[in-house]
Amino acid sequence: MNKYLPRIVDEEIENRLSYMAALLIEGCKWCGKSTTAKQHVKSIIEFQNPDNKKDYEFINNTKPSLFLDGVKPRLLDEWQMYPVVWDSIRSDVDKTGLVGQYILTGSAKPVEGSTMHTGTGRFTRLLMRPMSLYESGDSNGLVSLKDIIEGKDVAATSEISLEDIANCIIRGGWPNSLIINEKNRHKVAKDYVESLIREDVNTIDGVERNPSKMRAVLRSLARNVSTPVSNATLIEDVKNEFIDEISRPTLDDYLNTLEKLFVVENVKATNLNIRSTTPLRTKEKFEFVDPSIATAVLGLTEKDLLHDLNYFGFLFENMCIRDLRIYSQLLDGEISYYRDKNDFEVDVILRMQNGTWGAIEIKLGSGYIEEAAQNLLKFKNIVDTNKCGEPAFLMVLSGSSYSYKRPDGVYVISIGTLKN
Repeated sequence: MNKYLPRIVDEEIENRLSYMAALLIEGCKWCGKSTTAKQHVKSIIEFQNPDNKKDYEFINNTKPSLFLDGVKPRLLDEWQMYPVVWDSIRSDVDKTGLVGQYILTGSAKPVEGSTMHTGTGRFTRLLMRPMSLYESGDSNGLVSLKDIIEGKDVAATSEISLEDIANCIIRGGWPNSLIINEKNRHKVAKDYVESLIREDVNTIDGVERNPSKMRAVLRSLARNVSTPVSNATLIEDVKNEFIDEISRPTLDDYLNTLEKLFVVENVKATNLNIRSTTPLRTKEKFEFVDPSIATAVLGLTEKDLLHDLNYFGFLFENMCIRDLRIYSQLLDGEISYYRDKNDFEVDVILRMQNGTWGAIEIKLGSGYIEEAAQNLLKFKNIVDTNKCGEPAFLMVLSGSSYSYKRPDGVYVISIGTLKN
């Protein structure tokens, strides 16, 4: 039996179960939801087990409350396959009034209308993603994002190299990739993409989708990762590769399906108050939940990335945003980005629920750190601090080896040293 690799969400799971009756853990397939949930429960029902399908169908059609029988906390794995359990749990917790009773995991959002009640006051939701570099052991974790937000001094060094970063991007944050031999680690992301295209996009709601068109859409998204790409651009891009036309409604359906499967997680434009009169761009910036999806669907190798440093930079940004989302989740952080009509841009605005915020530039190479730092200082001057307050931090997140705080207050942080 493989040893469990602790996840940052473990702490959040325990906290949520201490005050709420049921916890729903959502996220893409293969990110480790079930394995993590099993560390926090005493009984399990796995709805995806084909050996029990006949029994599950009978219970579903006769007495769904039987799904809840078992020692608590109880895990209902892939609950969206039998969404009737949602209302059964709601009814049960209304009767008992107990907390910490159920964990549900789901790799897809259920069909609309399949549950009768919202679950407000009974359920709490938690989004889980593939592993960050700290969770996979590729970051030494000598620098805490929390310390940066609090303005503390930092000093650390990482041995992570450009080749290591390329390897981490192609391997991805899939837990299974860490427990198999190194030769096959990159194949996990490829298998995930094939499963997604051939099975998941059809089983989510029973609507059959063309695998070749879905692959073409994913390849187009991969080529435009970390950019605010328009649907018109995607349609033209797909047409150039696939030859066949793809209509706007079809593209919208495919994109919505990928969102429902937690495959894409776009970055919204910031809502910070800006003194500048230059109009802002409001289009979301496209990101995969894990950068390995892009390299897998395009068939790229580590050598390919090292020979195209420009595209490597976009994938590095995707990976950094994945990690920042994971690290900031415990802090109730929300990520957005800034870009105006003059194309002045800041890669990430990280804002906490209490209003504390910071700005982050993401740069793969150390040669761009100075330019990025000046960009952040310029951005600080156009923010309406009377309404937003002063930024708690300005940070350049890089693929270099060193983490430190500059005399002008800008942090330079190696992704190979960062943790939550």
